[in-house]
Amino acid sequence: MLTCDHPVPPDRYNDRVEEHLRVTRFYHASQIGVVQCQKALVNALIERWHPDTYTFHLLVGECAVNLEDVALILGLPTDGLPVTGMTMSSFEALEAECLDQFGVAPRKEECRGCCIKLTWLCDLKENFQLTDEISIQSIGQYSWGSACLAHLYRALCRASRFNCKKIDSPLTLLLGWAWIRLPYLSPLPRKSRNFPLAKRWHNWERGDRRYRYLTLSHFRKAFDEIQEGQFVWAAYDVDRVDPNIIPAEIYMQSVVWSATVPLVSFECIEWHATDRIRRQFGFVQEVPHQKWNLDKAHGEVLTGPKNLNWTTAPSHSFWVMHWTTNLYVS
Repeated sequence: MLTCDHPVPPDRYNDRVEEHLRVTRFYHASQIGVVQCQKALVNALIERWHPDTYTFHLLVGECAVNLEDVALILGLPTDGLPVTGMTMSSFEALEAECLDQFGVAPRKEECRGCCIKLTWLCDLKENFQLTDEISIQSIGQYSWGSACLAHLYRALCRASRFNCKKIDSPLTLLLGWAWIRLPYLSPLPRKSRNFPLAKRWHNWERGDRRYRYLTLSHFRKAFDEIQEGQFVWAAYDVDRVDPNIIPAEIYMQSVVWSATVPLVSFECIEWHATDRIRRQFGFVQEVPHQKWNLDKAHGEVLTGPKNLNWTTAPSHSFWVMHWTTNLYVS
């Protein structure tokens, strides 16, 4: 197998591109690069996911990926407005939106359902100058990290069903969480002092090819025999993560990390059950609160006609307001 390292470092951008990435708060996530999946570990984690509690059940206790993990592993913003609004499933609605945003619209043959073909967007990119700085700045007002976590929870809930054969979600987040919380089950990190923390395992397979071939039975056995002390509850203490590599704007979001709230991303509503994983925040675990019933919001999907504003939809408006009134940090 031939491999090569590109001579230009992956963190070099055109100055204008970097400026926009920082304004939208996607700059840190853009630095992670490729993190190879370890399918056997993902499958072992899915087997221990409980959709009723939104937690993994291990012998040492309940645990879960939370907003603190999202902020430190991916560098995504976890505070801000919920990611929600209109979804459009008709060509007419898509055409109207493109005319409003770009002044031009694709033809029907340049679309597939409510999706625009990439070739049209590439042509648009060549002939359209992005000058709306206000629109770019507004992107940074949203809690993209909580939306990311919502989709991970949704994917884990679906994948835990007996008839589900695949998972589509931010697996870099799931794997990074497992490798930080269960370091004895991680591949050799290539870089230890980078942010976001997922960058530690950028192209890990180049230095630890053996790890790629570990089997599901290996990870099942590890989870079956896990001992107290092998799961790292205080994963981001100063003796484990150098606080100097964490940007100040990330620490400023910490007020939301331990909140027990709904996670919102358009049709996707999941529950951030931090009352069940208090030890991950350095607290004593008490009896969890009564489980919230997300009702119809939990099973909503985007298949079929969905010209809908999820902010005001009867099944979702309460949860959107719950996040907005409790956690929006301007």
